[in-house]
Amino acid sequence: MNPLFEPQIYKNRREKLMNAVNGGIAVFLGNHEAPMNYPDNTYNFRQDSDFLYFFGLSIADIAAVIDFDAHQSVIFGNDFTIDDIIWMGDQPTIASLAEKVGVTETRPFGQLADFIQQAQQQGRKVHFVPPYRGDNQILLANLTGIDVNHIREHASVELIKGIVNLRSAKEQCEIDEMDKACEIGVKMHTAVMRRAVAGESERELAGLAEGIALSFGNGISFPVILSQHGETLHNHLHNGILQNGNMLLMDAGAEGLMNYCSDYTRTMPVGGKFTQKQQEIYEIVLKANMDAIDAAHPGMYNKELHRLSCEVIAQGLKDLGLMKGDVKEAVELGAHALFMVHGLGHQIGLDVHDMEGLGQIYVGYDDTVRPSNIFGWASLRMARELKPGFVVSIEPGIYFIPHLIDIWKKENKFADFINYDMVEKYRDFGGIRIEDDLLITETGHRVLGPHLPKGVDELAAIIGK
Repeated sequence: MNPLFEPQIYKNRREKLMNAVNGGIAVFLGNHEAPMNYPDNTYNFRQDSDFLYFFGLSIADIAAVIDFDAHQSVIFGNDFTIDDIIWMGDQPTIASLAEKVGVTETRPFGQLADFIQQAQQQGRKVHFVPPYRGDNQILLANLTGIDVNHIREHASVELIKGIVNLRSAKEQCEIDEMDKACEIGVKMHTAVMRRAVAGESERELAGLAEGIALSFGNGISFPVILSQHGETLHNHLHNGILQNGNMLLMDAGAEGLMNYCSDYTRTMPVGGKFTQKQQEIYEIVLKANMDAIDAAHPGMYNKELHRLSCEVIAQGLKDLGLMKGDVKEAVELGAHALFMVHGLGHQIGLDVHDMEGLGQIYVGYDDTVRPSNIFGWASLRMARELKPGFVVSIEPGIYFIPHLIDIWKKENKFADFINYDMVEKYRDFGGIRIEDDLLITETGHRVLGPHLPKGVDELAAIIGK
């Protein structure tokens, strides 16, 4: 049985959702076991995050309905058979599990279709969120009668907005779990730092990090990014051997026992000592990271934190001769995006990119701030106003991506802001990213988890030790 919060936590969340949605029923499908290569050999089970948030139970093949008109919740699932018990041991009943999350009514899974069809016959709205797994997309189509190819188009915007509003502001019990996930993340990164010396295998280091995540929690919160080619943003190849003179970028986090996530990135010099060129770029990224953290407070738009960090990067690169002209204008127009191609960060919670399955336009934006179509700015996942309880990643970076450099140079793009002759001297530099997880508090902010080394001297003191 997975750990659970007190029943009242889940009851309060459902009650708040009932007050946010105007009638009908909401269907929450739990996840099913997913085969790796044949039916009985499955991936590690991970429950749907919305289901976890409102109903807590991390078991396969269950569903739930919130009836906004009757003001009640029902869990649908089948009790384990003797065959299940033979293979997995004695199992609690669905009713006893439901009681642990404050639900008093349960029904066999097969009755879910009848429940939904009855609501439809009564002319009531059937709310659901966009399915992200094919099996649930098919199931939802069968349950509702909507064409399987158009099911996502019928997702309820009202329900999505209600969920995003609730899940964005973390309760104290959630923050406590995220601190635990961050503790595991720090263990992962510091273990790799101690072995970041020439001759070590990237594959072994990635395995070391994943093993720590499994030892203390539910495993990694996303596939480990660990590479000496940091210019590839999501580089999951681990086939290199560490060499002096290189930098190792590791972007990795853990999922705690209650499924809350952490997400850290550190870039470190193999052997512990940066070259002068590496340290100059590293300290620009570090300043962008720390200045954004220092500036964060409730009421500030994350878009402005992104702007601040990009201006720090542009100014630092201008000081080195790689950029020129007016820094603020360069960032506004997107000239900085040759080097900082992504947004400052994203929300974190039960998902490492929290709630993004519900639609980025609802999670990272609202009626007061809308997405941009400018390269770089368009990749900003989180732009909306920061509020107490929000947890966001702060992850600026500087990357020298040869193919992107070639394209922009050929087009002479932003020639008033970019010194391409100087950029050519860095085309094989790689990339640097630094990321921390930040809680917005009533009065300011707090970096979650224990301190994870990121200063130049701090890294030198731990690498290879």
